[in-house]
Amino acid sequence: PQMSKSRMHAQEMAAIEEMGTINKAEIQYYSEFNQYATTLAQLGPPATAGAAEGPQAAGLIPGSLASGAAGGYTFTITQSPTGYGVSAVPKAFGSTGRRTFFTDQTGIVRQNWTQDPATDKSEELK
Repeated sequence: PQMSKSRMHAQEMAAIEEMGTINKAEIQYYSEFNQYATTLAQLGPPATAGAAEGPQAAGLIPGSLASGAAGGYTFTITQSPTGYGVSAVPKAFGSTGRRTFFTDQTGIVRQNWTQDPATDKSEELK
């Protein structure tokens, strides 16, 4: 049980780091394209030769994170009237993580200790 808690804690810390990576990438994306990316793929590496062309891929985050999954968490970006929101939810709540996380263009990371996704109204991570 203790090892499981330690592993979950490590995955939670990794998810928080990934959210910081996404926030930095969004700032860079905005400075280059004058808008925030609306998908993780837009922040990820360009498509390989022969792949279908999708939205502008800026190469700001690794492909593993651009796929939406990393370290036991699933990441999503949503548009908002003032910018964007990023959610991180454990793939298996209680096994890969005990908390959900949210951040937006403010850079503040918020957490929720239940399965419900954290929002901009959730408790701020200190």
